[in-house]
Amino acid sequence: MSENTSGADGIVLGANQYGKAEVRVVKVTRDSARHDIEDLSVTSQLRGDFAAAHLAGDNGHVVPTDTQKNTVFAFARDGIGSPEQFLLRLSDHFTSSFDWVEGGRWSAESYAWERVQVDGRGHDHSFVRKGQETRTAVVVADGAARHIIAGLTGLTVLKTTESGFAGYPKDRYTTLPETTDRILATDVTARWRYAEGARDLDFNALYADVKGMLLEQFTRGYSSALQATMFDMGHRVLAAHPEIAEIRMSLPNKHHFVVDLSPFDLDNPNEVFLAADRPYGLIEAAVTREGQAEVPQAWEAASAFC
Repeated sequence: MSENTSGADGIVLGANQYGKAEVRVVKVTRDSARHDIEDLSVTSQLRGDFAAAHLAGDNGHVVPTDTQKNTVFAFARDGIGSPEQFLLRLSDHFTSSFDWVEGGRWSAESYAWERVQVDGRGHDHSFVRKGQETRTAVVVADGAARHIIAGLTGLTVLKTTESGFAGYPKDRYTTLPETTDRILATDVTARWRYAEGARDLDFNALYADVKGMLLEQFTRGYSSALQATMFDMGHRVLAAHPEIAEIRMSLPNKHHFVVDLSPFDLDNPNEVFLAADRPYGLIEAAVTREGQAEVPQAWEAASAFC
């Protein structure tokens, strides 16, 4: 029986991966009276020679998912540092410890905490969860190559003016009126891929800088459409950071519709809105560098399997 077939009927085993999902690990650093906290949800998935497990029930190459979970906890004992560096350590460990593990996907969500303020000072060991966004990271191992994709999701932003939408085509089904003064709101999901070989970076500082640039560029100037704002946000990041190869964003348009108050003999000078949660426009794009080779295997592997 060949490595990827189950018999003579032409049915074969395709791409596969496995691992332990959503390992919640909290690391408290206690090397002084002032503690620090790191909080991650880590997923480890291995790729390699696992055909025998699928086709013959032979677990000789199956590193238990429980072992993968325990490795996450054991590695956290030495500190996390940044999600990207932590995932790189995991990827190096599994691909070097087991000859048949050819690569894999390690991802993390990072949850931020800040100190509770007591008498105007951050407390040494009491924290409150920060809620602006969730930081994300993915490391894809493909042989010796490492693809690092950082990002964030759930960053909700809104500007009350300096946005419009006009000049679009109209047909018999168009009812949306043009406007040059509207609320622009979205939940930013952004992921940026670091250039090949970029491992020894200050990923925490880079994350903070990219987030700040996305927020600043969303705010700056007049937005003629969410598409234009999205490109400007990505352009700002790439122009400032040559170590970032490309950035991809998904921005839902969180529509705010002016409420008609005329039945109540009231005017509404763009002050009272209905915030609609669905349906919504969904704007997605990649901003990259001209002439740069694409790396589809990084993005394909970085997303969920199906």
